Amino acid sequence: MSHLMKIFVSILIGTILTLMIMQPDKDATEDYTLLYSEFIRDVRNGLIDKVTIENDIVSGTKRNGERYKTINPNDAKMIDDLLEYNVQIKAIESPKQSKLMDIFMYWTPMLLLIAVWIYFMRKQQGGMNGQMSFGKSKAKLMEESTVKITFQDVAGVEEAKEDVSEIVHFLKDPGKYEQLGGKIPKGVLMVGPPGTGKTLLARAIAGEADVPFFSTSGSDFVEMFVGVGASRVRDMFAEAKKKAPCIIFIDEIDAVGRQRGGAGTGGGSDEREQTLNQLLVEMDGFSDNESIIVIAATNRSDVLDKALLRPGRFDREVNVGLPDIKGREQILTVHLRKIPCSEDVNVGDLARGTPGFSGAELANLANEGALCAARDNKLAVTMDHLDQSRDKMIMGAEKRSMIMREEDKLMTAYHEAGHAIVGRIVPDHDPVYKVSIMPRGGALGITMFLPERDLYSVSREKLESQIASLFGGRVAEEIIYGKNKVTTGASNDIERATELARNMVTKWGFADRLGPLKYEDESQQMMMSSTQNFSEKTAQVIDEEIRYLADYNYARARKILKDNVHILHNMAEALMHFETINKKQIDKIMAGKKTVELGINKTNITSQSATDFNPSGLAT
Repeated sequence: MSHLMKIFVSILIGTILTLMIMQPDKDATEDYTLLYSEFIRDVRNGLIDKVTIENDIVSGTKRNGERYKTINPNDAKMIDDLLEYNVQIKAIESPKQSKLMDIFMYWTPMLLLIAVWIYFMRKQQGGMNGQMSFGKSKAKLMEESTVKITFQDVAGVEEAKEDVSEIVHFLKDPGKYEQLGGKIPKGVLMVGPPGTGKTLLARAIAGEADVPFFSTSGSDFVEMFVGVGASRVRDMFAEAKKKAPCIIFIDEIDAVGRQRGGAGTGGGSDEREQTLNQLLVEMDGFSDNESIIVIAATNRSDVLDKALLRPGRFDREVNVGLPDIKGREQILTVHLRKIPCSEDVNVGDLARGTPGFSGAELANLANEGALCAARDNKLAVTMDHLDQSRDKMIMGAEKRSMIMREEDKLMTAYHEAGHAIVGRIVPDHDPVYKVSIMPRGGALGITMFLPERDLYSVSREKLESQIASLFGGRVAEEIIYGKNKVTTGASNDIERATELARNMVTKWGFADRLGPLKYEDESQQMMMSSTQNFSEKTAQVIDEEIRYLADYNYARARKILKDNVHILHNMAEALMHFETINKKQIDKIMAGKKTVELGINKTNITSQSATDFNPSGLAT
């Protein structure tokens, strides 16, 4: 509510209260005991000897002691009658209403009308000002003194920092380049997945160069009114020229820089294309000595208009990808130095255990670790807190409130043990990191494999080993409980195994009968196209090759688990008591250690049929 509206409401409430207070008292007017005509008749009959006149009321006591009250109609003859019949008159003058109150009562309606008129006029004027400022730039300016981020705060993107370091040198010393006839790139396009630090790197450039920093988003230029976006682009560059040398950063530029369509693309496309055209014109209009650098970020460089990427506009493309193990270690070091950590925190191990994490996810991991330590009322973050946070981010939060029957928990234990044992024995498979039957996310249990190094390509042997380990859970259920009692718990495993087998045959050329040819087009899949670029005979061969890979690795998993069924029982038994077992415990179980040697009392095991734990009583 605006200030003027508050004043208006206050005046209205005050007026209503005043009118209520000054309203005639109905009870007082209805309390008259004598009609005026009767009063005059009693005066003439000598029944009244004294009267008291107070404004519009005449009151007193009759000769017989009876009190009376009547209205004073301001009759001029009444005084003559009272004097004629020797009635004593007493007049009392009540406080009169002040002239200020009279003025207020008379002028209140007019004041209310004026207040309402002013309110609506101000509101209309504000709307006109809003329309006039509609084309103003929404870019946020950060002066050089407020940009505190430097290259020391950006880790894990060393190659990208080297690519943009020339911009910093140019903004600090442009004469060095101009003497040699060199021209610094007018625009830098940062490309990479979300959360890899593109915005942070742009701010670090401004912080290193000690120049103003304009920050905006591609969506800030797009409006429903044609011409607004182009006006905002003009205003942004006009403001930047006043602050030169400076940096303009446009995040998510694909919102406005998408490829322009052909003729007949009206509506919102016209506004977006006008905005893009104005952006191209402004970037072309820079003189060589204006020292304005435009930095844009996107994770969809494939959809950008070609005119944006030509030399003279965004001359340089900087790839800001996911960090490798060394980069993850550097990023974690940057974020953990702001958090009190215990001596057992090993950043190297944490970096190895977070493959595929972006910089933003690693920052969130450090923050989650601090929150976990605070929940435990600890003064420092331990490695266990960080491990819990990583597991939560990868596998989801534990559902400790979920109630499962002991039979279902045991079947889940065998299922997850099957994954772990097959994954541990097949060649070229990622090491088993943790096995748990604690429900997380949408899964009743989980077996977590973590690679020892960053992978840039995958061999056929590794892919087949992954298919075998995916089938390990289903095979374990089948061995222990029989084919008729296997559950739907392997649905996601079967889906992933089928996808791997199909990709091996149709994309990666791992089918001997088909050779190194591609038989599947992603664009056709996205468009739900029923057409295919190969014959029915080839389609049949594809199905046969996929079936062969699935059957072969299913049989591998079955043989491995039958040969190591005692390990399967021991691991399921350990899971029933620990719920989660780590790599060290898995190593002991795989080495043939019994559950008693893991510190488990076998008498506490939930009662199951003897065949569940007896290798000689395996179901077939």
